[in-house]
Amino acid sequence: MTAAGRVLLVDDDPDLRAMLREYLEVHGLEVAEADDGQAMRAALGRAVPDVVLLDLRLPGEDGLSLARWLREHVAVGIVMVTGAGDVVDRVVGLEMGADDYIAKPFEPRELLARVRSLLRRLQPGVAGGDAEAARGVAAAGAHNGEVAVGACRLDLRAHRLLDASGDEILLTAMEFDLLRVLVERPNQVLSRDQLLTLTRNREWEPFDRSIDIRIARLRRKIEPDPERPRLIRTVRGAGYMFVPA
Repeated sequence: MTAAGRVLLVDDDPDLRAMLREYLEVHGLEVAEADDGQAMRAALGRAVPDVVLLDLRLPGEDGLSLARWLREHVAVGIVMVTGAGDVVDRVVGLEMGADDYIAKPFEPRELLARVRSLLRRLQPGVAGGDAEAARGVAAAGAHNGEVAVGACRLDLRAHRLLDASGDEILLTAMEFDLLRVLVERPNQVLSRDQLLTLTRNREWEPFDRSIDIRIARLRRKIEPDPERPRLIRTVRGAGYMFVPA
């Protein structure tokens, strides 16, 4: 990652791309552009960015299809751009693996804030390494920076989740942050508001479904039976709790 980070703008509006490129570059970001899925893949072949700003409404392959492709093939942060009323599309975008979203029309400075927030979450190392988190990692049985999560192991240093065979299970940046926060505080009930704060996502509201969506996705990746979760438990009316196996 460069000092400020690299962003790939994927939007079919050349005027919007030009405006955003100028704004983001003024604020120290390196910016590339693409107007559709084919151009996006070509840009990725030249240089892999830290964050892809992905418009939902694109000619040919839409943003949802491209978000799914990105999550399967490239380790990048994804910010989806949706219409102001596209609530269902936002939820689907998060399900597809987007890390954040922003609705049009938006203020460039809000977009910049979201991109910077995501870049911070993507930085290597365990974020927020306070004494409480360090004690929690020790309590969870961390060894060489890895914590057992059921049959899987979460590598806190490399930001990777490994299955029992050592193969990587892909996580989005937000999924990693959420799982890290939970395993650092085993057997501790965390409210949605606390999870938003600890994962540095205060731009989202405590009642936002993003936490619930990501918990559901994490359960599908780590729980033997996601319908009867044993590792990430719901505490009705209070929040979620990680229970080491």
